[in-house]
Amino acid sequence: MTASVANLNLESIENQFIKKEEELLQLVEEEVPQVIQEEKEVGCQVKEEEVPLKDMWEEIQGCNDWEGLLDPMNPTLRKEIIRNGEFAQTCYDAFDFDPHSIYCGTCKYHGEDFFKKLDMADYGYKISRYLYATSNINLPNFFQKSKKMSSVWSQHANWMGYVAVATNEEEIKRLGRRDIIVAWRGTVTYLEWIHDLKDILHPACFRGDPSVKIESGFFDLYTKKETDCKYCTYSAREQILAEIRRLVEKYKNDELSITITGHSLGAALALLSAYDIAEMNVNYRHDSNTKIPVTVFSFSGPRVGNLKFKERCDELGVKVLRVHNLHDKVPCLPGLIANEKFQFQKYIEDTISFPWSYAHVGRELALDHKHSPYLKNTNDMRCLHNLEALLHLVDGYQGENKRDIALVNKDCGFLKEDYGVPPHWRQDENKGMVRSKDGKWVLPARRRLEVHPPDTAHHFQQVLKLANVSLESLSS
Repeated sequence: MTASVANLNLESIENQFIKKEEELLQLVEEEVPQVIQEEKEVGCQVKEEEVPLKDMWEEIQGCNDWEGLLDPMNPTLRKEIIRNGEFAQTCYDAFDFDPHSIYCGTCKYHGEDFFKKLDMADYGYKISRYLYATSNINLPNFFQKSKKMSSVWSQHANWMGYVAVATNEEEIKRLGRRDIIVAWRGTVTYLEWIHDLKDILHPACFRGDPSVKIESGFFDLYTKKETDCKYCTYSAREQILAEIRRLVEKYKNDELSITITGHSLGAALALLSAYDIAEMNVNYRHDSNTKIPVTVFSFSGPRVGNLKFKERCDELGVKVLRVHNLHDKVPCLPGLIANEKFQFQKYIEDTISFPWSYAHVGRELALDHKHSPYLKNTNDMRCLHNLEALLHLVDGYQGENKRDIALVNKDCGFLKEDYGVPPHWRQDENKGMVRSKDGKWVLPARRRLEVHPPDTAHHFQQVLKLANVSLESLSS
């Protein structure tokens, strides 16, 4: 058989597989298992004496894989899941989605004002660094671009999230350690990026093991850069590894944790970056021969890599709590056929190098929106995939001092109309327009956007040096 014929056959097989996967996606509602957490366990909070977070933070971060904390839901864990979900939500609330703005694709707030603008100043964290990625990859429906291309802030970059660190002493005392958090932006309304996934696995090769593979779209988003764009001079990978390395060195005498969160595609980046941090030993403390715990709070995330990727995450001690709505289809992708539920997955990966095999990582917390008396019975994916709605399910729907149900409709129309909350209610006053001195309505100029700190290259080189990895090996 000639090479050209073999390639045609492989392409035909791949097209048939993708077509079959799309057909099965329509049946996914019938195939998903029953909800893991019963309504009486999650929706109706069980009275339980709450242990201070400082006394059990390692368990909350997953040191025992959340054993005994999910069924029924531990009240301290419940609060921490919501708190980390709120950090993920900030990436939506702060992002400029407006295609008519020259700032489309940026963060609306300067780092110094970030948490204050989002009414989270009392959370005790400070922005350490913003994260950017290039839009010149095969995920065109994920990135937001301005229609005013002549005066746009950047032709290629999009703001992707941030790194922040706990700095308030009272909050550090409550947490029981100084926490470093990474929040990745996902997609709040546009789900077309799902169709951009090529369902092709790419070797990670961060430490030279080609059997650990990652979905190619996620890999490109995380690793690609553009030297002619000042915001994309460094890849998202280089940015986050350099910043975590810098913070670990800065706070080398403190008890630390590294928490990474994200929703939707942001959850995929959260898991990928957590794996990378652990694989590259960025969380390793050479002076004490200890590892800083790395934990992912994933919300409505897709599968990221193959079974080898999952096994390697487990070996490295990366802890993942995966929260999702049982009826959301995004967590079913990619790998609708060959996944962690397939009995012979390990066999097909090891023996025939099956190219469409994926596996979820970590513990699952599956919730059912049909149990909430506040939510509509709908099949609208924008509702089923919504982060605020998911946090409503985590919080439960009975008892006093509940999370404000109006938040559910911030970016969707999931609440029953009886509650009188308009859908998609969150927006800037007058859509950000203000009156100028001459009485005209204009979009005000914003402060200069943060670019990369000058020591980024130094800290990334330190990461490679300590991991015994050369730049040449990464590019080969």
